[in-house]
Parts: sequence; structure tokens; C-alpha cells
Amino acid sequence: MTSAANEDEHRTLVRRLIERQPADLGLLKRICVASAEALSASGAGISVMTADGTRGVCATSDPVSERVEELQYVLGEGPCIDAFAARRPVLAADLSDAATFQWPVYAPAAQDDGVCAVFAFPLQVGAARLGVMDIFRDHVGRLTGTELQTAFTFAVVTVEALLDMQQNGVARDGDDTAVLDVGRRAELFQAQGMVMMQLGVSIGEALVRMRAYAYAENRRLEDVARDVVERRLRWDGNK
Repeated sequence: MTSAANEDEHRTLVRRLIERQPADLGLLKRICVASAEALSASGAGISVMTADGTRGVCATSDPVSERVEELQYVLGEGPCIDAFAARRPVLAADLSDAATFQWPVYAPAAQDDGVCAVFAFPLQVGAARLGVMDIFRDHVGRLTGTELQTAFTFAVVTVEALLDMQQNGVARDGDDTAVLDVGRRAELFQAQGMVMMQLGVSIGEALVRMRAYAYAENRRLEDVARDVVERRLRWDGNK
């Protein structure tokens, strides 16, 4: 099986797991519950962090996960904070090993709540960071290769959900482009083309990058598009 086919298979599996969750739960909570089930975890949490310093828990699968997720902000340490800062996953398969190293206060406190392992995955597109997804386990042990791939897929789906929510209240057409009036829509397409050329990516990826930037900077997509068109904002390999 090709890598692309394998990714598609995982994405299909993840979406089915999310769709199976109770409809009365919010989307992010459904993602948390589904990820916990898929990864043999005791719980999961999603935290958002923005460029203006806003940080907080926006969804968890259960009350224990909510406490353990919030504890990182109370104490100022933990896998979530490290994953966001380092822009890479932080995989703590045994918190008792980490207690005297990275998180001397958080690790014992999390264990008191029955959490023995934490796996933190940054939610990001390019250089734009949206937050972190944490997976909690009540037993020690590493994620398998398949579980890691599934966790990464859940992180990708979470990024998509956060970007969609950032544009809430704006209708969308079939290709998930914000439905703006004719003038603003043309400006958005022009900006997409400019970002596509600047980054050397597809037109779809250009839109994803713009939306991620808008989310991270707490700005409207149409305002970002206008800045691109008027050359106040330029993309390169670092944005």
C-alpha cells in the first residue's frame, strides 16, 4: 500500500470513528472521545494557543482529562506546553520516568489522577501553531507505529475543525471556500494564487496556510487575503 493510500485509509477510519459519537456532543469533544477509543487511551484533550497569548482547554473527553489538561496551565509545565513550544510531538510513555526531569510537579500530580502516560501532538499548519492535542493513558506504554499514525491523523482532523470553527458564522460552498460577496471572493482567490506562487504549493494548500495564519493571528480570512493582495503580507518558507 502506498503512503498516500495509507493516509487516506487512516483519515477514513478517523472520520468514521468521530461520526459514530453522539450527535449532541460538540465536534471537538467527539474528536476527543473518538481518539481515546481508537488509541486505547483513558482520555484526550484539545488546547488552543494563539499568537496573542491566549491559552486554554477547549475540549476534553471526560472530567479527569479536563483536570489533567488544565493542570498544565496552572503549573506552567507539561507535555502540552513543551509540544507547542518545540513544534513537535512529546511522547511520555511513562510519567514516573519523566517526573524528575521535564515536569517534576506536573507528572506526579497527573499520576495522582490516574494518568500514567501522555502523548502531546502540536496542531499546526506550516509555521502557524493553533494548539495541542493530548492523549492520556491510565497505563504505561508506548504508542505502536499504527497508533502513532492514527494519532497524527486525529491531529490533522482537529486542525481542520479548528480552522473551520475560526470561520464560524460564514457559510461555505462545496469546496470549503468561504462564501463572500463577489468582490471579496475575487480578492480571496487572487490572494490564494499569490500565496501558491510564493510557497510553490497547490491552490488548496495555499488556502489552508492562509486560514491557519488567520487563526493563529486571530484575524478574519478576508483581512489576511486583502493584506496579501496589497502586498502588506508575503508568504515564504518560514510563514
